[in-house]
Amino acid sequence: MAIKYSEKVIEHFIKPQNVGEIPDADAIATEGSPACGDMITYTLKIDPDTRVVEDIKFRSFGCASNIATASMATLIAKGKTTDEIKAMKHRDLTKSLDGLPAVKMHCSVLAIEALKSAIHKWEVDHGYAVDEIIKLDKKEVWKALADVLNPRTGLSLIEAKLVNKIEIEQDEGRVFVELLLCDMDELYAEAIEEEMQEHIHAIPGARKVLVQFKRCHHSGMHGPEEHLV
Repeated sequence: MAIKYSEKVIEHFIKPQNVGEIPDADAIATEGSPACGDMITYTLKIDPDTRVVEDIKFRSFGCASNIATASMATLIAKGKTTDEIKAMKHRDLTKSLDGLPAVKMHCSVLAIEALKSAIHKWEVDHGYAVDEIIKLDKKEVWKALADVLNPRTGLSLIEAKLVNKIEIEQDEGRVFVELLLCDMDELYAEAIEEEMQEHIHAIPGARKVLVQFKRCHHSGMHGPEEHLV
């Protein structure tokens, strides 16, 4: 079945804005992977006194939604302060494009992640922030899975309460995640696991990630999540 895009998504795919790169950029960030199908690189010029993004360009490797979300993100970011950009949510980007199909919502997540990564690197370089010491634990795995979406619903695995169990073996760098998989989501199991693997492997110390699906026969909503935090 053909994927239906909004007119704005089509417009930004056909005529993307701010394509290219800034040679003397103040901040650069690349997120995603060609192996997984989508990648974005941003280059930015930021005023050190006002912390306003004066110019921004992008290069994209991916689908129509990947290009469209990156294009729209550059329009939103230009003229904003670094604090305003850090407050942006992927749903803000989706709303600006008059919506995205659920199976393409991950593109808006990637576009925002890459943009915030560029801002964070700039803030670290200019003394406005420090690099966090990230360790392999349940909290970091939980945060990583908050950016993994179910392609059918467009909700994150955390929002939909699909994460049933997380186990960590720090010495071995092993992460085990049990995920509730409903009948309607079987078609997307491979894509979901690929996203989970990519996000968890980005955590320092995560060397081996094992994902196990547990069948459920309801809407996918699970009980309270506090026991995993």
